[in-house]
Amino acid sequence: MPKKKAGAAAQKNSIKVLLVEDDTFLAGMYVTKLTLEGFAVALASDGEQGLTVYKKEHPQIVLLDIVLPKMSGFDVLKEIRKDPKAKDAKVILLTNLGQREDVTRGLSLGADDYLIKAHFMPSEVVDKIKKLVKKS
Repeated sequence: MPKKKAGAAAQKNSIKVLLVEDDTFLAGMYVTKLTLEGFAVALASDGEQGLTVYKKEHPQIVLLDIVLPKMSGFDVLKEIRKDPKAKDAKVILLTNLGQREDVTRGLSLGADDYLIKAHFMPSEVVDKIKKLVKKS
């Protein structure tokens, strides 16, 4: 029985998720949830670090806050979308900015989804990730 579980987890672990979040409590909660769901998770606590980790790891999914130290999530998203290797990467903006202008800007810059942190539980965010992964 454990062999079956390990195989399923190994299959899921081929999916790398980069979480770019400066709130340490929230980041810890998401890392724990994503890891328990079988994803390989990398964490960055500011925009510059997020871009560096992205270029090194080339994750399939990026969970990206917008309000970040050193470089905004919008700027990170622009840089990711310039990378030819990123054409298949899915970027979900996970933020507290809920103004229509912010949502429109995020989606127009190439985000695959835009989630307001206060409106989604971590389990719902994981469900969104799973749906995006199935589409690709």
